[in-house]
Amino acid sequence: MKGGGFDLARFLSRPRRIVIKVGSRVLATRAAGLSNARIRALAAQVAGVREKGHNVVIVSSGAIAAGIGAVRSSGSGRPVTIQIKQAAAAVGQSRLMWAYEQAFRKHGIHTAQILLTAEDLGHRGRYLNARHTFETLLSSGILPIVNENDTVAVEEIRFGDNDTLAGLVAPLVGADLVVLLSDVEGLFTADPRRDAKASLIPFVPCVTAEVERLAGGARTSEGTGGMVSKVRTAKRVTSLGIPMAIVSGLKSGRLTEFLSGSGRGTLFLPEGPEGPEG
Repeated sequence: MKGGGFDLARFLSRPRRIVIKVGSRVLATRAAGLSNARIRALAAQVAGVREKGHNVVIVSSGAIAAGIGAVRSSGSGRPVTIQIKQAAAAVGQSRLMWAYEQAFRKHGIHTAQILLTAEDLGHRGRYLNARHTFETLLSSGILPIVNENDTVAVEEIRFGDNDTLAGLVAPLVGADLVVLLSDVEGLFTADPRRDAKASLIPFVPCVTAEVERLAGGARTSEGTGGMVSKVRTAKRVTSLGIPMAIVSGLKSGRLTEFLSGSGRGTLFLPEGPEGPEG
């Protein structure tokens, strides 16, 4: 995939460190909750990425979706409050991680859970401790799986999202690329659910006011995030020289195809005249 002088396939021709954020709609359905089949499919693609020599860090949504059924069934139809979401996260975290562990074990990959809050990343000591933990895990071949600590982070449940978390984790781990797996294929010229003429934008050379306006009218429905948060994350990471992509996580094999340089998605180009080539 080439655009604006940036060749993604060439960029990935040598080992890189990739942060992959997985949205809740990619991992779960409203009817059945957490989907083990989708997690297994994701694991197979991530295993393939690692086989090419790349380090991977996953930022995963899905804990609340994995636990909300149990909390609702014991709550006699109570409204979904912040406290209910926190309880669901407490139930769902272990279920989510067990599903990941089982899926990746088939590929000989061990996983580790890392729970973070904005407060952790804003405190220098905690930030450095987290960085050292990531480095130790990655150097040991272990796959870190990150989530917000929803059980205690009230404000992050209300206003935060894992797109933002992925953007913060990227510089923390020294990422070369961020990929947001979503329930849509990328950024469109309009909301594709409402406008049949909407077309996918394959490359965004710079996050301008016009791009932000498009994001406001082309929302996704996943979790607490949406296209606005994805574009804000793109603005953050590309300003650091890190390219970012939005790719469908619902369509089979799209992550693999995109990283090979041939798939559909939106690639936000890093700032600078040539991007991070070499």
